[in-house]
Amino acid sequence: MPRTALGAREPPVETGFFSASLFAARQKPPQAAVKPLLPEIKPQDASKLCVVIDLDETLVHSSFKPVNNADFIIPVEIDGIMHQVYVLKRPHVDEFLQRMGELFECVLFTASLAKYADPVADLLDKWGAFRARLFRESCVFHRGNYVKDLSRLGRDLRRIIIVDNSPASYIFHPDNALITSGGGHVPTPPLCLLLPPV
Repeated sequence: MPRTALGAREPPVETGFFSASLFAARQKPPQAAVKPLLPEIKPQDASKLCVVIDLDETLVHSSFKPVNNADFIIPVEIDGIMHQVYVLKRPHVDEFLQRMGELFECVLFTASLAKYADPVADLLDKWGAFRARLFRESCVFHRGNYVKDLSRLGRDLRRIIIVDNSPASYIFHPDNALITSGGGHVPTPPLCLLLPPV
């Protein structure tokens, strides 16, 4: 799947807002690292599900090309040259993050580089919804893709959900996934449809 210099995936072919395990072929994940990727769970989150949330094409769409209505412009240095990254928030992302942070132990997990994704998350997450942030170095490089190995988080796999637009990202654990269609300029259902009913 094509990637930008920052590591963000290009939008995939539209597959619908929710899809059941698009890539049925399961790969056995590598053995879990001794030290979990996440810190010890906080007492206030002990009874909550852990929801792993992707960044690019799930919460935002980013582009090196100037965008008039960008929500954020992030300066990023690549190979000694400063670039401006134009970031568009997905519709209803604010409502989504605020509510998700109240209901779940939310973790940002992206295959992008921290020098881009961390500043975006700082601007995006006004409510402290994300209990932790994981970047490319926490992924497993498997058959040309950066895979988010949920077994390395240090949480009960039966209590983890991943919200992501790319089936390659969760190929080790497709049964844990809610897939969202890519953001960008393609009309997509709002994230608020993912929220549980009140």
